[in-house]
Amino acid sequence: MLMELFETIQTTEHEQIVFCNNTDVGLKAIIAIHNTTLGPALGGLRMWPYATEQEALNDVLRLSRGMTYKAAVSGLNLGGGKAVIIGDPRQDKSEALFRAFGKFIDTLNGRYITAEDVGIDVNDMEFIFQETNNVVGVHEVHGGSGDPSPFTAFGTLQGIRAALVAKFGDDDVGKYSFAVQGAGHVGHHLVKLLREAGAKIFVTDINEEAVAQAVDMGAEAVGLDDIYDVDADVFSPCALGAVVNENTIPRFKFKVVAGSANNQLANDAAGDELEKRGILYAPDYAVNAGGLMNVSIEFEGYSEERGYRMTRAIYYNLKRIFEIAERDGIPTYQASDRMAEERIAILGKIKMPHMGKPHRFPGRERNSG
Repeated sequence: MLMELFETIQTTEHEQIVFCNNTDVGLKAIIAIHNTTLGPALGGLRMWPYATEQEALNDVLRLSRGMTYKAAVSGLNLGGGKAVIIGDPRQDKSEALFRAFGKFIDTLNGRYITAEDVGIDVNDMEFIFQETNNVVGVHEVHGGSGDPSPFTAFGTLQGIRAALVAKFGDDDVGKYSFAVQGAGHVGHHLVKLLREAGAKIFVTDINEEAVAQAVDMGAEAVGLDDIYDVDADVFSPCALGAVVNENTIPRFKFKVVAGSANNQLANDAAGDELEKRGILYAPDYAVNAGGLMNVSIEFEGYSEERGYRMTRAIYYNLKRIFEIAERDGIPTYQASDRMAEERIAILGKIKMPHMGKPHRFPGRERNSG
């Protein structure tokens, strides 16, 4: 089993995996640090009732690798990492749980910095912040950026605009129709932005209340499975991953896939199939980087205005990805990887893996505990 684990992380090129256990508070967590060539590994904390520990490990390995590419393609001096807590966020949360997790993060001495992800909110971040400075996305009163969802949604809109230009020649969002899968934190804000631009929107979500809120903004509700059959210009996945796959792609009438969900392609074959069918794919980790860009500003002193200004760069990042795809004759998912890998490779010649140091956040103070 141990040899299999080392073989796995050698294949995925991870630097470090940390298993965190505290039976007194019910903590079972995994921290995965993929690559710190460009800087400390930053990535969100996800809390999810994984069916098995292997499933949790697979998820954190996959997500942390994605963060390396997201940071690199976004031009940030950050590496890729991720963390997962095995548990039900609706009933297993506690102050002790998150403070125990914060203590584990602190032992890494700044090699990993955590933030919000699925199942986690800013209040949970506050408990972690009591034990370590290596956390972003805390309340504004502590110099943090708060909820990253509006910035992720705003960045997703920039990626959509770039994709519209590449596919149709203009970025007049109001002229086009969208099938938004997922109306949670990011999806809700994206629907709001699209509706403000005058776009026609179809929406679905497992949460009926979230759908109702989207409908109140002018969206049209469709069934969970029916979203793949909608006759819309753009499919915007904003929930969990692997929804673009061999079963769903044949049903697509969409011309563009651009959304905020991580790991939208079930595999490389899905990306190749989109290319074959002439459906433009805006690589997810480039599109959904707005939240990461925003929290990265906390290292220097947070400014909301700068957060939105920085997030606009996603438009130009996507434009560059589409140019590389055309230049090299490759699918866009490969072009984004190439763009990220080239940056890591060239800067890797002048940098060393980030060995860790305590981070100082101007204007931020935490309670010692």
